[in-house]
Amino acid sequence: MKKTLAAIALAGLTASAFAQSDIGITGSVGTTGIGAHATFPITPHINARLGLGYLGYNYKGNTQDLQYDLELKGNTYDALLDWYPEKGSAFRITGGVSYNGNRITVRAKPDAAGSYSIQGNAYDAASVGSVTGKVDFNKFAPYLGIGWGRSKKDEKGWSFSTDLGVMFQGSPKTSLSASGCSAGAAVCNQFANDVARENEELAREVRKFKVYPVLRVGLSYKF
Repeated sequence: MKKTLAAIALAGLTASAFAQSDIGITGSVGTTGIGAHATFPITPHINARLGLGYLGYNYKGNTQDLQYDLELKGNTYDALLDWYPEKGSAFRITGGVSYNGNRITVRAKPDAAGSYSIQGNAYDAASVGSVTGKVDFNKFAPYLGIGWGRSKKDEKGWSFSTDLGVMFQGSPKTSLSASGCSAGAAVCNQFANDVARENEELAREVRKFKVYPVLRVGLSYKF
């Protein structure tokens, strides 16, 4: 729903701006997925950009004890300012903020014997159920980067653009838990305790995601 509202708002802003000069529209692909930005000139050296991106990506990961299937769902909504230090140059320095809807869902995989081995204890996956969770990030993330894109006021038409930067999304928050345990109460309680300790290990593993790298390559049209 939020993504739909953001897309409608961006489309409305873009449509209302078509009557003005120097509006730019960029479609891009990169680490924030498939996206689009609308560029609005403020001064000869500064542009404002509003945009969004969507990314879906499946991959595998592990801690010391468990293997995981992971699914990254990335949703970003940007409000950025581009500063062109030199008149007529395509080089820009960008700062701003992103609404960060990035989230990773995780599901533990049993080993070849159909077991989970956690904290030195082995559990039959068919009896203790599944181990699933999420990794969440701060919703508002500052952005800082550089890039290249057309900046001259009198230039119209097609051009290429790039962004290279980082989004500071903060310390990830993990929520790993077990469900569907049909073993005895003692086994289920021990398993739940071990999964809680595994959640702490997972939190240590995902600390590397405090900073999200941004690389985008796009095709722009300036009206």
